[in-house]
Amino acid sequence: MNTIQNISISEYTYELPNERIAKYPLPKRDESKLLVYQQGTLSESVFKNISNYIPKNSLLVYNNTRVINARLIFTKPTGASIEIFCLEPHNPPDYALSFAQNQHCQWYCVIGNLKKWKEGFLEKQLEINGHKARLTVERISTHKDEQVVEFFWDNSNLTFSEIMEHEGTIPIPPYLNREAEDNDLETYQTIYSKHQGSVAAPTAGLHFTSEVFHSLANKGIQNHNVTLHVGAGTFKPVKSNIIGDHEMHSEQFFITSETIKPIINHLGNITAVGTTTVRTLESLYWLGVKLQTQGTPINNKLDLLQWEVYSLNQEIPVIDSLNVLLRYVTQNSNSYLVASTAIIIAPGYQFKVVNRLITNFHQPKSTLLLLIAAFIGSNWKAVYEYALNHPFRFLSYGDSCFLNP
Repeated sequence: MNTIQNISISEYTYELPNERIAKYPLPKRDESKLLVYQQGTLSESVFKNISNYIPKNSLLVYNNTRVINARLIFTKPTGASIEIFCLEPHNPPDYALSFAQNQHCQWYCVIGNLKKWKEGFLEKQLEINGHKARLTVERISTHKDEQVVEFFWDNSNLTFSEIMEHEGTIPIPPYLNREAEDNDLETYQTIYSKHQGSVAAPTAGLHFTSEVFHSLANKGIQNHNVTLHVGAGTFKPVKSNIIGDHEMHSEQFFITSETIKPIINHLGNITAVGTTTVRTLESLYWLGVKLQTQGTPINNKLDLLQWEVYSLNQEIPVIDSLNVLLRYVTQNSNSYLVASTAIIIAPGYQFKVVNRLITNFHQPKSTLLLLIAAFIGSNWKAVYEYALNHPFRFLSYGDSCFLNP
């Protein structure tokens, strides 16, 4: 583990000209370019042909989280504008419960122009579907770099989900250097997005269309979903010299017995759509390892800290670990279990579940680039060099690559 923690982030960077960052998506999702890396060989295609590269009768797993309108703007009587960026629920901590609240709730937030809001309340008048309300917010406490903010409103006919949907704006990535536009409400969601909670899209999935899924089905490729709510940490650059000094944000994901069964049935033949799906699938294995080696967790809290997987038993077979987790979930849940993961996947990590990866091109010096380097080794440099030397578009609204080590 010390070797991994001492990795210098300066070794995982490249020059990304601003003009190569895609500011907008293409008119048709599946017309994006596809860079194909297969066991050291590079070629290119178009995303609508992705089924040509995925084996028959394999399993494709994607993240069906849905991006929320997480940015809320308030104006003080002085005229100062305060942005409240909702990251994740604090009380109640469950996403579904928080969205269903009809009087008040608390969230971890990042505050824009915080120096202008030293104390007191912020308010705004709302009218949503004929229901009028006064929305009031108050800072409760500070938690690391975030603020705990309480929202309360005086009309119980409105849920917090409705308030956020009506009053908030979708949080497109800061590196786009533009305000969110109406089209982003559709284009910054995958076509299969379902469960609200993310503050960033699982962007590898933005390329999929119903036509692509039809072509996958014709080849006997099954598709399956997981849900991990992507946090703002996905935008957080690694500012430390070594990755051991970088702190990962924990992200919630959800487990049912139906999450695990298809994965067990397709072990050795799994394609993950995006790095969030990779983190979820790999975390499932490690939760099973913890259950097998450490027993039932206190308060049935399933979580993974940033570095702990590197010190857990690496030799437990994947099928054994997942079967342990399956039994635990079946015995302890009528619907689903909430888990959290802060796992960092960096060069030296041994993948347990994921065999192939569909992903976009990531920022220099990012934890996502470290994950790619862990997956295909030093060949990540050849992949990115090829993309830079050809007209590939980078980052969230950019093109895609298929990695098969």
